[in-house]
Formats: sequence, C-alpha cells, structure tokens
Amino acid sequence: MITLVTGPQVAFWLLAPVMILAAIGMVLVRKAVHSALLLATVMVCLAVQYAAQDAPFLFAVQIIVYTGAILMLFLFVLMLVGVDASDSLVETIRGQRLLASIAFIAFGVLLLAAVGNATFGHPTGLADAQPDGNPKAIAALLFGKYVWAFEVTSALLITAAMGAMMLAHRERLTKKRTQRDHAEERIRKYAEQGIHPGPLPTPGVLARHNAVDTPALLPDGSIAPTSVSRVLQARGTVFPETQERADIEEVRKLDQGELYPPEAESTDTTFRTEEEK
Repeated sequence: MITLVTGPQVAFWLLAPVMILAAIGMVLVRKAVHSALLLATVMVCLAVQYAAQDAPFLFAVQIIVYTGAILMLFLFVLMLVGVDASDSLVETIRGQRLLASIAFIAFGVLLLAAVGNATFGHPTGLADAQPDGNPKAIAALLFGKYVWAFEVTSALLITAAMGAMMLAHRERLTKKRTQRDHAEERIRKYAEQGIHPGPLPTPGVLARHNAVDTPALLPDGSIAPTSVSRVLQARGTVFPETQERADIEEVRKLDQGELYPPEAESTDTTFRTEEEK
C-alpha cells in the first residue's frame, strides 16, 4: 500500500531547506539589515509550518508578535544605532568565545534531543495533549508554569530597547547654531572665499530661453555660469556660451533699433482713405 504524502510533509520538505539556508545566511552576512531580512524569512517559514500542523494560534502569534513586532524592534534598533557603524574587533567581555562555544554545543544537544523525541517517541496528538484547545493550553503554560520566564523575557526586551536608545543617544558638545550664526557664516565665506551668500540665480531668468540648460544673465548682461547645474555642465549639455552671447547681442541691437531699417513708404493703397491718396 502506497502511503500518501500529507500537506504538512510537503510544507516541511519545501520550507525546511529555505529556513536552514536563511538561518546560515543570517549568521554569515556582513550587513545587519540583510541579517534581519533573513531572520524574517525564517520566521515566516516557521509560521507556515505552524499553520500546516493545525496550530492557527501559534501561526497568528508567529506572524503578529515575532515577525511583526519583534523584528520591527530589531530594525528600529538598527536605525537608532546605524547600519554604517563598523564592528569593533576588540573583545570587551573575557571568555565570550568559550561561552559561545558552550552555548552552541548545548543548543545542538537540545536540537538532537528534540528531533530524536519526535522521531522515536510516541506522540499522543494535539487533540489528546490539549483537549481544551491550543490557546487555553498556551495561556496556562505562559501564565502558570512559565510565568516567571515570561515576565523576565518581557523585562529583557524592554531593557534591550532602552539600552539601544542609550547607545544611540549622543550628547551635544557644542551650542546649537542659530539662524544668525548661519547668516554670519555665509557672509564670512563670501568675504574670504567669494562664495555667494544668497541662492544661486534661477536658470533662464533674464534670458531668451526659460530652460535649465540656459545660463541666466546678471544685471550687467554678463552670463552667470553658476545658474546651471553642475551635472549639466559635466555632461556638456549646457547651452553654448557663444550662441548665448550672440543672442544677447541680437537682443541688444533689437532694443537699440539697429536691426530695424528705415520704414519705406508703402505703395499699397488698398486701405488708404481718399484724403491720404
């Protein structure tokens, strides 16, 4: 008789490799944001495993609490501390590598015991283990047998958040600059370095073309090169200065009437009155 493959088995064999690869990548990646995203992948896959095992309460808790709240707390701490901060290679806690090795071995033994119990044990089933339902059994464990561990974990999370805020907070060593200080600095730079204290001229103002690639004209008629973006100047797409000067000269001649020849007497008598004829 051929044993049919159940839905939980399909979900396990499809998601277990993804969870293992994401967990390994979470430890090996260099950027903290990438590590947090891989942790989210593991949490979502674990939630799907809960749903496949007919545990809707654990599925909802895994998505809402852990993936939605705890992971967002991790990202919040990363934003406070900064993702560009370089890791210190100096060990501030003595023996942390030895303690990490012991914790790794203990976790491996715990994992082997759990897998062995699930493989060689005799599970009674969810209905027999929790006759009143999954939420009531979890509530009895959290607020009964494991209430002390539950409260300590909550205090630990709050302490971690407060510690992250204290690490990210920086005391101001200098006086906050006022608007007057900024104005004095601009005038000082104008006197020492010749940097214009005001905003740059608007492109196209007092010019024949109202375009961003056309330099503006100063009050004396000269061209203001600072009115065009440096990006356009680097690309070489600025309106040619020679043509701009030719346009300026043409406008000047038109303004002075040099390009207007003397008006000749018209010979068209179509619209003339009898007195004009």
